[in-house]
Amino acid sequence: MNLPLMPKATAIWLVENTALTFQQIADFCGLHFLEVESIANGDLDSKMTGFNPIVSSQLTLEEINRCENDSDARLQLKDGHYLEIKPTSRKYTPKVKRQDKPDAIAWLLKYYPDVSEHDICDLIGTTKATIRAIKNKTHKNISTIKPRSPVSLGLCSESDLDFVVAKLARS
Repeated sequence: MNLPLMPKATAIWLVENTALTFQQIADFCGLHFLEVESIANGDLDSKMTGFNPIVSSQLTLEEINRCENDSDARLQLKDGHYLEIKPTSRKYTPKVKRQDKPDAIAWLLKYYPDVSEHDICDLIGTTKATIRAIKNKTHKNISTIKPRSPVSLGLCSESDLDFVVAKLARS
């Protein structure tokens, strides 16, 4: 989904300076209709200033005029002037939980031995070298590693683990 740069600030500017409908602004900025309505009513407890999408070359005045004249029309961003939303891949693991990663890897290898190293890396946020060391029993702390669920350790969510298991079942 492509959104304008600084979507909320762009919505503020569009509410203040155009005759577009709230739904048109919400669709363009990736906001909920009620968020745009609260911006217009002044309910938004923010000192944010509007961001002009025409000056930043995200929109043209002709595009705004076209949509003001037709309430069913949707604003279109100019090519290359958008913020692309990508799914987050890696998350930060606090230092306290990092020592639990080998336990989670051992648990996955014990109960799901066919899970790929790549999936384990994505799920827990570890390296392939660590996974191989635990598989080969050459890890420096192999004597203290106890297989424990990565969900109970807080290293991943239940839905993430279910997704990996379902992916394994499909293949």
